[in-house]
Amino acid sequence: MPSHPRPRRTTLVLTAMAVLAAAGWTAAGQPAGAAPRTLAPEPPPPAMLCAPAGTLKGEGGQRASVSLCASGGGVGTSLSAPATCGRAGSAVRYSCRTSGTWTLRRDGRTVATGPLPGGRENPGPGTYEVSGTVHVRSSPAGVELRGTVRATLTLTGPKPVITHRIEADRHTLRPNTTTTVTYTVSRDSDEGDGSARFGLIGEEASGVELTTADPRCVNPLVGRYPSSARSMYALDCALTDLQPGRPSTVVVRARLAESCTTVVSKLGYWMPRGQTLYTGGMLAGPTITCTPSSAHGH
Repeated sequence: MPSHPRPRRTTLVLTAMAVLAAAGWTAAGQPAGAAPRTLAPEPPPPAMLCAPAGTLKGEGGQRASVSLCASGGGVGTSLSAPATCGRAGSAVRYSCRTSGTWTLRRDGRTVATGPLPGGRENPGPGTYEVSGTVHVRSSPAGVELRGTVRATLTLTGPKPVITHRIEADRHTLRPNTTTTVTYTVSRDSDEGDGSARFGLIGEEASGVELTTADPRCVNPLVGRYPSSARSMYALDCALTDLQPGRPSTVVVRARLAESCTTVVSKLGYWMPRGQTLYTGGMLAGPTITCTPSSAHGH
C-alpha cells in the first residue's frame, strides 16, 4: 500500500504544542485491506529567536554586548540573555555569565516576568517588548556590569491549548502562622493519561515547612545516602488518577517562621505520543504570596 509523506515544516515556531497539518501514513507491513493507522506527528524541535538588546559600558573600557532570546520547547517560552564581554580597544571577546530578571510587554501591558534565564507559559503570537535587568560578569575579561537592556521579539507560535489547571483556595501567607492551602489539579483534555507530578517550593532560607498527610506526597530527600535529611521547604506529589471531570486535591500545611516567603507550584504532566521523545510539559500554577506581619500592625 503506498505511503503518504509527512508534511514538510517550512518555518520554526515558538510553541510546544504546535498542531501540524493532519496527514497520516500507513505503516509498512500492514495487511492489505486493513484500516490505515494514523500516527501522531512529531512536535517541532525547540526554536530560538534572538535580538541585540544593548551594550553595557563601565569604567576602564569594560564592555558587554547583550542579546535577549526567546526559545520554545515545552508548553512555555524561556527567556535568556547571552552576552559577550571585552574591553575597549581589544579584539578579544569572552562569553559572560548573565543573571537578572526579564519582563515581557505587549501594547504597553506587562504579560509576564521571571528570572534570567527562565520561562513562563507561551504567551501566544505577537510582537513583544522585552526588557532585562541584568548582571553581567566575566572573570577572564575582568568585566562586571549591571544595567537594563531592551529588544523587540516577534513570536509566531500559537498559544497552546490548556490541558491541565492548578488552582489554590488561598493566595496569601503570613509569618509566624500555619496556613492550610487546598490545591486542585485538573486535567481537561482527553489526550494523554492521568499521570502528573505536582510540586511546591518555598524559599529555602525563610524556614518555611510544607507538609501534608497525603500519601502521594513527600518532602524530597537531600544529600548522599545514607542521609535521610529532607527539604521541608519543598513538596513533591505523584498524581496518577487525573481524568477529565475528576480533579485531584492536595491539602498542604504551610508553616512560616518569622520570615516571609512565596510558595510557587508546578505540574509536570504526561502526554505520551508513542515512543517519541516529546512526552509531556510543565505548567506553572498559582504563586502564594506573603504579607509581612507589620502590615497588620503586629
